[in-house]
Amino acid sequence: MEHPDSDYFRHIFYKHYPSVRRKLIALVRDEAAAEDLAQEVFLRLYRNPPDDPQLIGAWLHRVLTRIAYDHMSKRARERALQEKQELHLRVTEQEGKSNEETVLEQFEQEELRGWLDQLSERDRQVLLLRFSGYSYAEIAEKLQIRAPLVGTLIHRATARLKRHAELQAQVE
Repeated sequence: MEHPDSDYFRHIFYKHYPSVRRKLIALVRDEAAAEDLAQEVFLRLYRNPPDDPQLIGAWLHRVLTRIAYDHMSKRARERALQEKQELHLRVTEQEGKSNEETVLEQFEQEELRGWLDQLSERDRQVLLLRFSGYSYAEIAEKLQIRAPLVGTLIHRATARLKRHAELQAQVE
């Protein structure tokens, strides 16, 4: 089936949107997220409709289920990352760093921020996302690029960051 015409797509949307939204709310337990995901389901329908128009209901159910599970997996990874960061913060606080160690750490962070500020916005974003725990697929989605390019971008941005650090070390 080719891209549906506007009237046909509008008819399908109004007919199926309430049930798609209801099923997504039941799966993700978040009404706002369910509405966003429902839009994604219908966007996929518009971009890549099923070959047999009679199977739209089943196609929508399969796609909404896949999108909902992807969303829940992403949220679980984000929660796990957040918990890991909070645990690291608590452990670090419990270690009781000396004032000298704290000052040196702050200096290193400021120095790193300075180096990052010298990079292009895209390089800075890709490095910050990667070292914040995002997967290559999530980085690609956030930066709206193809997933195979992410590794190359990270490698190049890291090389540029190293060059900036080496130049700074030579100046000092």
